[in-house]
Amino acid sequence: MAAVTRFEDLIAWNKARELAKEVHTACANGRAVHDYALTDQMRRASVSIVSNIAEGFERKNPSYFRQFLAYARGSCAELRAQLYLARDVGWLDESAFLRLSESATALGRLLGALRRSQTPSSNAPR
Repeated sequence: MAAVTRFEDLIAWNKARELAKEVHTACANGRAVHDYALTDQMRRASVSIVSNIAEGFERKNPSYFRQFLAYARGSCAELRAQLYLARDVGWLDESAFLRLSESATALGRLLGALRRSQTPSSNAPR
């Protein structure tokens, strides 16, 4: 298997990018547009996931990459918590909540697996 040389080639980064797009779309519809504080925080958390994966990868050091993957996973958990609140206050319906929550949960697992695969002696990223 060829080594990944760009963060854009990481499955986790692409999944995070898709999730961020879905979150931004959900936050722009219906009652969500009237809750600026929560929607802004949800957008920021989703952007943080994408950004931390890219930033950690570009540091070209497995230890830093692991650290930034942990940050990304934390932002993923933050987003999941905010999705519950969005559902609880009634601006995110159950089907949207389930879709986004399942995507965020799966992404968190993927980030955890990617983080575990990065040891100080590993070859990626370079």
